[in-house]
Amino acid sequence: MKTGLHQHQVLKQELRINPRLYQAMDLLYMPLLDLQQHLKQELLGNPFLELLEPEEEQEPVVAEPKPEKEKTGDDEPDWEKILLDNGSDSTSSGVRDLSESSEYVEPVSVQSKDLDDYLREQVQMLDLTPRQHLLAEEFLGNIGEDGYLQAPLEEIVRGVNQVLHEHADKIEGDVDVPEYTLQDAEEMLRIIQTLDPPGVGARDLRECLLLQLEQQKRQDTLAYRLVKEAWDDLKAHRWSELGKRFGLEAEEVQRAADDIAKLDPKPGLQHSASNDQYIIADLVVQKIDDRYHVFLNDQGLPRLRLSKTYLDIARDKKQFQGENKEFISQRLNSAQWMIQAIEQRRQTMLKVMNFIVDRQREFFEKGIDYLKPLTLREVADVINMHESTVSRVTNEKYVQTPRGLLPLKFFFSSGLSTSTGEDASARSIKAQIEKLVADEDPKNPLTDQQIVEEFAKRGVKIARRTVAKYRDQLNILPARMRKRL
Repeated sequence: MKTGLHQHQVLKQELRINPRLYQAMDLLYMPLLDLQQHLKQELLGNPFLELLEPEEEQEPVVAEPKPEKEKTGDDEPDWEKILLDNGSDSTSSGVRDLSESSEYVEPVSVQSKDLDDYLREQVQMLDLTPRQHLLAEEFLGNIGEDGYLQAPLEEIVRGVNQVLHEHADKIEGDVDVPEYTLQDAEEMLRIIQTLDPPGVGARDLRECLLLQLEQQKRQDTLAYRLVKEAWDDLKAHRWSELGKRFGLEAEEVQRAADDIAKLDPKPGLQHSASNDQYIIADLVVQKIDDRYHVFLNDQGLPRLRLSKTYLDIARDKKQFQGENKEFISQRLNSAQWMIQAIEQRRQTMLKVMNFIVDRQREFFEKGIDYLKPLTLREVADVINMHESTVSRVTNEKYVQTPRGLLPLKFFFSSGLSTSTGEDASARSIKAQIEKLVADEDPKNPLTDQQIVEEFAKRGVKIARRTVAKYRDQLNILPARMRKRL
């Protein structure tokens, strides 16, 4: 075996994806608001792109001729210098900043108080020593958005003692600062648990419910006893066993459980700092003269065109050679490709949505029970595109329909066989399960097997385990736990 450097010729095929193809896929993936921001950056960075104003789309404006005057170097801008400036001076290129356009609205976030701020304001109002305030801050830092304490007391004590030592090193003189103990933490926890909202600072659901009942002065009620003394049986809805245990009728136990169910299992979410998510529909479906029409909701999307001024300059091949020529060619090609990619995105979205409307017409007419099963592959085969392309088009996109604002993914679901030979959408099956449970006799709720039999009468073949899976996804309890006495 010889060692050293050797040269070999190898012939092989490799799949290389053009960077522009990646960018085209990104454009398909972008929701409307993200696309607006992306086009704004393209306008600022490429001098060959300019904004087409709405009035220019409708009717060309003819300017009155101005009297000619002798042109001087001061009157005429140096277009060559501007063009070769890599598009950094966007104002010189005639490109307007979209922030000045009436169609563009800059999102403004509104500051709101979250749970941590709300609790901290209450702690500031308490008569606490500086030492207690430091421990309280450690507690507030370990309370989650739902209001529950997320760390054991031992960990909180270790954390606050570490902070204490760090500050003690900075204190001059021989000062002995006592460490916090577990008893200190337990006393502070009782203070934190008196704050609003009731139940905050609880370590589990049982403690959360007990705190709420205690703040309502209901310690002498059956509801309080059930949570404190019979938590496991209460969770399992064992009304008869609990009735015998407390010497009561099962109906009375169930009424107490209904009162417990009215308590807030996640009190901290009342002051959640989650921002409102504003959704702008990418597509609109309207019924006009008994036909459903699909429109793109892109009025706020800037219209792009090639800058005539820069095109005229680029045609003068004598001025630009070498690196300058390469730069101009690259920017011009990029601008042309961007305009084509935006138009391709528009056409692809319209093709996909038009097919969905044709396939799901019964849903738009009659409701979710008539939603048909649909897969990405079916759409891709019909519009002659790849399945991944359809997936990007439908991802995080919304459509405004006569049935409300819906994500495009809503229309895609698997199917179940029926006796008629057609398939029923899994989403419509879930809706029917919800309706069956809502209309059932509370004293004799439908079991999963009875739901299977009910679907069989309707010609739908569905397994009992599938019913159980859909029921769990809908957060519907089993029949035994839905039974009313």
